[in-house]
Amino acid sequence: MGSLAAHRLLTAAVVLLGVSSITFFLIHLVPGDPIEVMLGEAASIADRQQLRTDLGLDVPLAQQWLQFHKDLLTLDFGESLYSKKPIAATLLERIPWTLILALASMSVAILIAVPLGVLAALHPNTIWDSAAATVSLLGVSIPNFLLGPLLIIVFSVGLGWFPVSGTERITSIVLPALTLGASLAAILSRMVRASLLEVLSEEYIVSARARGLGAVPIVLYHAIPNAALPILTILGLQLGALLGGAVITEMIFAWPGVGQLTIEAIQRRDYPLVQACVIVISFAYVVVNTITDLIYACVDPRIEGG
Repeated sequence: MGSLAAHRLLTAAVVLLGVSSITFFLIHLVPGDPIEVMLGEAASIADRQQLRTDLGLDVPLAQQWLQFHKDLLTLDFGESLYSKKPIAATLLERIPWTLILALASMSVAILIAVPLGVLAALHPNTIWDSAAATVSLLGVSIPNFLLGPLLIIVFSVGLGWFPVSGTERITSIVLPALTLGASLAAILSRMVRASLLEVLSEEYIVSARARGLGAVPIVLYHAIPNAALPILTILGLQLGALLGGAVITEMIFAWPGVGQLTIEAIQRRDYPLVQACVIVISFAYVVVNTITDLIYACVDPRIEGG
């Protein structure tokens, strides 16, 4: 397990280095001068040159790249061009909100998807299977930018059960979590069904049924653990996306997470903040997928041996 963890961590470090380097060079290729954004078009040439020197933008690009990665090691992302606040402090304010939304959405998806998937797998090609497939199809077909406003119209404007947007009340998390969790639940429920159908046809499941074991113990203690790997893959990928910031949903519900921060930074041409947001999103993907790989080895020891 130790060698597997070391290999995965080394791979993750290489990926993070590649992502940070690509982000660095892409930001430098974006048209526009950040100095002009900070000082305005009326600034003198001397003032521009002085600020360029203070920010280290007058040195060769390779030296800037090296200094950028040195700062990353100490989590120093610099200052925002718009707010003049340290970017690390801004990210620390936004990341917890994205984490809360991601975990709530994942919980909603699991609560919906697992019962639907199990029900469809235990009763294939029946009305229950068709009903689960219909719910999944609706979840996949309705995009977040449509589902979010629909939920607001029905449950906020119409019924008045939940706030329209913001984070002032505890119930503010409900509609954003449902919006994100619905599409994930649709994908996850079909994966649960497919994985369980494959496992339920195995000989050891037939043997357990022949011994008189009930459907619930068979599914909980025998089928689901052996069908977990594909399900974990979907969960890992989707959780990485959610932690990266569900941009559309956060904008619809004015949720103060990393996704909303990224859009705000792009609109303001706040290049250092955009760069930091992209790196945080990429870091979330890599970390979650690395953890998922390590969980694989715990669920299926054959992976560790391989």
